[in-house]
Amino acid sequence: MADAESRPHRRRHAAPGMPLPDTVALVLQGGGALGSFQAGVIEELAVANIEVDWVAGISIGAVNAALFAGNPPGKRLEAIRAFWEQATSALPDFSLPMNDRLREISHEWAAGAVMLAGVPGFFRPRPIPPAFALPGTPGALSFYDTSPLRETLDRLIDWDLLNDGPVRLSVGAVNLHSGNFRYFDTRDERIDARHIMASGALPPGLPPVEIDGCWYWDGGLVSNTPLTHVLDRQEAEMLVFQVDLFPAENALPRTIMDVMAREKEIRFSSRTRAISDERLRLRTARETVRRLLEKLPDHLADDPQVKAVRDLVTEHPVNVVQLIYRANAWEGGSRDFEFSARTMHEHWEAGRAAVAETMANSRLVAQNILDGKTAAFDLTKR
Repeated sequence: MADAESRPHRRRHAAPGMPLPDTVALVLQGGGALGSFQAGVIEELAVANIEVDWVAGISIGAVNAALFAGNPPGKRLEAIRAFWEQATSALPDFSLPMNDRLREISHEWAAGAVMLAGVPGFFRPRPIPPAFALPGTPGALSFYDTSPLRETLDRLIDWDLLNDGPVRLSVGAVNLHSGNFRYFDTRDERIDARHIMASGALPPGLPPVEIDGCWYWDGGLVSNTPLTHVLDRQEAEMLVFQVDLFPAENALPRTIMDVMAREKEIRFSSRTRAISDERLRLRTARETVRRLLEKLPDHLADDPQVKAVRDLVTEHPVNVVQLIYRANAWEGGSRDFEFSARTMHEHWEAGRAAVAETMANSRLVAQNILDGKTAAFDLTKR
């Protein structure tokens, strides 16, 4: 699919035979405890020497994105690892051998422990249940207090670097009053811990967050992937690594636990694949219009209406590589709040493996960048 020619630029290189375009974006979906898969992706991208210019996230993706943008390259992984090790410190990794049935029991037990005790450095149970709290107070609007997350973010993130540094950051949240979705972007405003916490304020567990007189909930309530924001504000050739934590497609459920897991996958995949398909269809339509414009007589080239149409359909090439977490057989509907160290390490390694597989296909991605064409890939499908 041919796109309009982009401006000349300095071609960067990462993996052998893989040129990098002007902008490399990392798009991180929400998914709670599954976010350690994204951490593995980030580590392996660094191993492959892929320099990320723009990172965008929703919910836990916003946390990982802020840790990435708010630290220099040499300390990013250290900060991300510190967050995840603290979050899973209450449920250590004993690595006992288990079959799928025993692992499922262990998995659900760990999730139950999180419900009772919270997550270190992230959220803790309120001493008074919300049903007994004063109406209108934060305690009446959620089961958990997220003040530990603010302390963790302030400790691990250099907010000046995040706002003024080389990596652009975008995080999404939902206005509680209007129901409208909003992106906070360092290109437009200064971001602090409130914006990251707002992006992950999933009700009824976590409380809304106030920013400049408005209250916000988790962006995943409307859209669990910030891909649309990145594409809408694209300014140059771009390669996007889209890291999804919930697959849009899966097998039919066989048990009630399967039903809970599948419902959550459908809800939080948030039309991710549909968004990608829709954007590619739109680019196909724009290409058709551009070809039609090329057939117009020369004397119409300067016509104001022709110029207006040409501006509407001019766009830069983009390649979207989708890295999708595939749940294990023992992971059920509580997978997004099972913060055990063992599961975190497994998710982390799965993220690294997904990028390694993508790098093995780097020539396929490189060909599309060099040809100036747009394509979408899912290189991790089994």
